[in-house]
Amino acid sequence: MENGKRNFTVLGSETEFDGRLEFTDDLKINGRFNGSIVAEGNLEIDKDAVCTVDKMAAKSIIISGNVTGNIEAEERVEMCSGSKVKGNVVTPRIRIGDNVDFEGQVTMLDKEPDVDLFSVASDEFKQSLILKSDTEN
Repeated sequence: MENGKRNFTVLGSETEFDGRLEFTDDLKINGRFNGSIVAEGNLEIDKDAVCTVDKMAAKSIIISGNVTGNIEAEERVEMCSGSKVKGNVVTPRIRIGDNVDFEGQVTMLDKEPDVDLFSVASDEFKQSLILKSDTEN
């Protein structure tokens, strides 16, 4: 990543994609997608998009359209007003707007510390949790 810039790719409204999609930067889907998505970047599902997935996993996921399938986000999931989501969601943070048609379960994840808790003393572990929570706010 040069100068902290990320590439932003758009699958246009006339695009239909079937298969497995992997990417590291940011992607916006405006068309139809069937398959699975495994991403390190951010994913946005446009209001006119229709996605049917086995699994959709990304850093953060913003849904304005129609998604059927399980969703996992490392940072957050946002379901915008008017979206339709049918599937289970796993994420540390979620926002569900007004007028969202959502059917599924939500599992909230706690951010894990960057320390192997079995290899450090309890005082050191507690301190790492305190330091990590201070940096997230």
